[in-house]
Amino acid sequence: MSVDKSPVESLRDRKRRQTRERIIETAFALFMERGFDVVTVDEIAQRAEIGRTTFFRYFGDKQEVVFSTEDDFLRALIAAMREAPAEPLPDLGRALATSRRLLLALCTEAARTPDHYAVYHRLVTRHPELEDRHTRKTRHYADLLEKHLIDHGTPPATAVLAAQLTLGCYQTAWRLGGTDATAVLREADGAFDLLLGTTAV
Repeated sequence: MSVDKSPVESLRDRKRRQTRERIIETAFALFMERGFDVVTVDEIAQRAEIGRTTFFRYFGDKQEVVFSTEDDFLRALIAAMREAPAEPLPDLGRALATSRRLLLALCTEAARTPDHYAVYHRLVTRHPELEDRHTRKTRHYADLLEKHLIDHGTPPATAVLAAQLTLGCYQTAWRLGGTDATAVLREADGAFDLLLGTTAV
């Protein structure tokens, strides 16, 4: 009989997770009801039934709440990089094949929480300051991809090109898929089909 060796969540950790999730859920609801700009930290704390000090134990400001899954995406990307075959990627074709797998791993992570992603997409597209941070976040992922390719033997110029083409595929999926995380995953795959010329004309 197999034994589940996954770590058991302590009572304290479970309460912390539940409080964090309640803050996020409450904040997103308020942002959609009234708009990101006018909602205050005090309002979020009051509706979540926590103190202002408790809010700041979890988030530095309300913008951090919007990007609360950023660490999850980073972990998903790093995990996909570690699981990628340890093979040389000396040319653009192989670099793009690896880049495709890594991008789809990110999109799959988004599809795990479709409701959260839908609200996130609406907030980012409605508020320039959030869109700016989203853009910087995706550029950071492209930088990580570029480094990964170089570490696996891709010439720097080719690695830069592959990373930027991958970023373009993601941006295409972001626009075409809209608030539907599953559609974003599908559109990202489709964008690579077009890029690589595998779609029948």
